[in-house]
Amino acid sequence: MGELRIERYESAHRPLWDSFVRQSKNGTFLFCRDYMEYHADRFKDFSLLFFEDDKVLALLPANIAADTAVSHGGLTYGGIICGSSMKTSLMLQVFEALLGRLREDGITQLIYKAVPHIYHRLPAEEDLYALFVHGAQLFRRDISAAILLQERLPLSKGRKSEIKKAAHLSIAESDDYDTFMAIEEEVLRERHDKKPVHSAAELRSLAQAFPDHIKLFAAHKGPEMLGGIVMYVDDVVAHAQYISATPEGKRTGAQDAILNYLINDVYSGKRYFDFGISTENDGRYLNPGLQQNKESYGARAVTYDFYKLDLPGAGAAQP
Repeated sequence: MGELRIERYESAHRPLWDSFVRQSKNGTFLFCRDYMEYHADRFKDFSLLFFEDDKVLALLPANIAADTAVSHGGLTYGGIICGSSMKTSLMLQVFEALLGRLREDGITQLIYKAVPHIYHRLPAEEDLYALFVHGAQLFRRDISAAILLQERLPLSKGRKSEIKKAAHLSIAESDDYDTFMAIEEEVLRERHDKKPVHSAAELRSLAQAFPDHIKLFAAHKGPEMLGGIVMYVDDVVAHAQYISATPEGKRTGAQDAILNYLINDVYSGKRYFDFGISTENDGRYLNPGLQQNKESYGARAVTYDFYKLDLPGAGAAQP
């Protein structure tokens, strides 16, 4: 093996970075720089590139907060992104180099958000073994629900009934993010006293930057939007990022109609349809009604795992 070295991400690396993400075995469009940097003002970037001589071996999307590195605080999942040539022994070397670099830069803790296995184009859990070898602690486990589309489980009777109820609604792709996000904001405010992670303007901008990956589908009764779903789509997984409906939309089965259309028509060729997580409080609280609702479509549990690794012996932080 040649020289293994690490470089901190700079804007000059952008073409190389994005090209590697697209060809990797476990990267999604979330790791492309245009997506990572839409909220660059909220996170101090600490992304790293791993080279063998002049060849890129792996990437780590990351930010730093005080003396902690996170992979990545602004993304649902992160971790080391690697190509098909990555094998277990090489990943152990990459991790050794990573931890040495973090210590040199005064980082005393690594928070590692592993990419869930359903997003892998090829098996890519060498990083989980490296975390185990170095004594990382699993401190958070969120539960999502995903449908394996080529071996779908049957819908529940209640779900079939809701879909039939919505037969009079029109379902189509939409670019009306303002109306949809107003519905989403109202639902989150009433149910959870929270706000969406994205604003309507941010989602519209991201959809324009990634038109093949971010799409809004909506249900209308005449001119009125009754509900919608924002989809994040990559090679393997179609992920429902936001799902919301008005009170009228809930009564008339708007969400069910959209999901039925997406699962059976639009994204039937993907490997998985992922509904997203149903947990709070670092995974310790399960919203059983929400998870059961997703499972009624034939979805079953997938974990989103977070690890913590303390780094004793870190040196003084680099500027």
